[in-house]
Order: sequence, then structure tokens, then C-alpha cells
Amino acid sequence: MFTLMSIDGGVCAPNGFFADGKSVGLKPDNQKDLAFIYSDTLCSVKAIFTTNKFQAAPILHFKKHSVQKTNFVLINSKNANAMTGEKGIEDIEQILESACNRFKDIQNPVMSSTGVIGVPLPKEKIIKGLESFELEKKDGNSAATAIMTTDSYEKQIAFEVKLESGESFKIGAMAKGAGMINPAMATMLCFITTDAAIPDDEMEKVLKISAEVTFNAISVDGDTSTNDTVMLLANKKSGVYDKEAFSHALERVMHELALKIVSDGEGATKCVAFKITGAVNDEEAAIAAKALTNSLLVKTALYGEDPNWGRVASTIGASGITCDPSTLTITFGDVTVYNKGEILFDEEMENKAAKVMKKDAFSIHCDIGLGNGSFTAYGCDLGYEYVKINADYRT
Repeated sequence: MFTLMSIDGGVCAPNGFFADGKSVGLKPDNQKDLAFIYSDTLCSVKAIFTTNKFQAAPILHFKKHSVQKTNFVLINSKNANAMTGEKGIEDIEQILESACNRFKDIQNPVMSSTGVIGVPLPKEKIIKGLESFELEKKDGNSAATAIMTTDSYEKQIAFEVKLESGESFKIGAMAKGAGMINPAMATMLCFITTDAAIPDDEMEKVLKISAEVTFNAISVDGDTSTNDTVMLLANKKSGVYDKEAFSHALERVMHELALKIVSDGEGATKCVAFKITGAVNDEEAAIAAKALTNSLLVKTALYGEDPNWGRVASTIGASGITCDPSTLTITFGDVTVYNKGEILFDEEMENKAAKVMKKDAFSIHCDIGLGNGSFTAYGCDLGYEYVKINADYRT
């Protein structure tokens, strides 16, 4: 048995972790744009990255050095350092060397970036900005703010996990993401810290398992970035670990941050759970659920609060899964509009379904009626504001 208690602090909540965010001139108007996470003892680190074939320089740098241990992560916004070739990696090397020269306690530092693709990293500003950092600063809110791009608010969370024995450990995280969100590996940045004494050989496995039902189950616009990173840092200072409790806490952290990202999708007004049940297997359920999160016709219907169930049915059929209209059921919230070949969409049902769609958050449940496969994906609507934000993103 164990209990989760929500606590403050974000990535600084676990023992021995520090973080801060500063403005170094990457963003206009003195906005915070450079952050760090530091542990006063060396951490085990595991990460999963974008499936995009053109991975950004920070990911290539991490892989080049096969990083297993670190105690310092530097994160910049506004510039992705992607499609920058060998120079992009060389710039990271110079920046991290400067960090090590300034802070003698840093070991095996790594870097992460987010922002515009195809622009050289302004390394001079970042190196100069390192002078403003104090490693003993605990300001998770500033760090979470500094990594934002088109996010409308910072995204962070932390829990203390108490075991039946009375022992406890902590887990905290911050994330950014509002656009280029597609269920092909978390299209965003997420940094998770913990003082749990999790064995190194369990970290990557539990991280991947949690990602499949959280960050891999969300979509804003169907585009996959070059920089997607989910990183787990464990300094093990609590000396406490319980596999079931940690797995539950990690999934909870990642799930709540994933929902924050969808809810904050660029121009989004609604967060929708697309629940698929009755598929022939879980894999086909995931295919259908993710297809619904990415369908432009479904997403624009959500924006218009139009319960156009035909678009939902069409998307499922086009997804390529095994399905049959005579076994399919479609329900908006608690309003069933189509039931195994019978159209229930009269004026009364349409009005009821339309009321469901006026909510900020609701579910669309599709029972395929052919098996026991299930999966829930999360998406948002798509409206005029998304086009406006992305039409002038660079300017």
C-alpha cells in the first residue's frame, strides 16, 4: 500500500535537486528563456526521444556520449538547435565546457533545446547567461517558465509517495508543449526528477511503459518535432524504493502533464478523451484512438461544437482497423448517437450531444464491438487561433 500526496516544488521537490530559469536574450521583452536542473549528487539518467528521423543536436550529443550519469541539465527555449549539422553539436560542447568551467561541481552535463528549427544556436548569449545562475537555487516555477515556447502557462507537478512502512520518496517534473504534438513519442520536453532509489536497469523500462499511455497518447496537430525528449533523473538520495508505487507515481505524473499539454494546445478550447473499446486487440484500439485525435475534420467539429458522429465513424473506418458498422457504438459523453447500425441521432439526441460538446472536457467513446482491445487517446480542437499562432511563429 502507498499514498500519493501532491506537493509544491516541481523538479525541485525531490531531495537534492535544484533548478532556476533566467532571461538571457533569446526571447524578447526580458522573458525567461534558459533553465537548468542540478542535483548535488550524481544522477542516473534515462531518456526517450523523438521518432523524427531528423533529430536535433542535443539528442545527437546525448547519444554520442552515451550518457548514463549526470547532475546538470541545461535547457534553452526559442532555438531548437535542429538541422544545424556538426556545428550544432560543437556549439553544445562549447556551452557545456563553459558550464563546467564556471561550476566545478557539474559532472557530465547534458543539454536540451526547443524552438525554431534551422537556426544556429546563439551560444554566446547562453554562455554569458550561465553567469546569472546559482546552482543552489530552488525555483522550479522559473525553470518551467523558461522552457516554454507557445505554452500559455508553465506545466509542473510533484508528489511525495508514502509507503506503508512510513518511508517515502518524492518525484517531480516539468514539461513544455502546446504545438507540434503528435502521438509518435512525446512531442514536447519533459524532465522528471526523483530521489527514489530505483535500480538503473528498471528506469528505461518503466519510463517507456508510462510514455505509451501518456505522452504517446496525445495529439494537438499531428506533427512530430525534432527535439522531443522525456528525461528521468534519479539521484536516489531517499534510499527508498517500491516498484509498484514508483510505477504508479511516474505514470500519474506523466499523465497529468500530458493532459496539461493537450488542454494548452495552441488555440485549443477543449480537451477530449477518445476512448476505444471492443477492438480486436489493444494495438488496433490505439490506431483508431490516435486517428481520431489527428483527424482535422473531427478536430474542427470539436471547435464548432458540432456532434458530427459521421466524421468519427469515417475516421475509424479509414484507420485500417478491423471494424463493422453493425457492431459499432458511438457515444458523446453519456449520449449514444449510433448503436450497432441504428442511427439514434434525432433532434433530441443532437441537442443533448451538442450540450456535451460545449464542455471544456469530455469523452467520445467508440465501442468497436469485436473484441477486448482498448485504448484511450487525448486530443483537442483546432480553430482559427492555431493557424494564427503558426502562421507567424518565427516572427
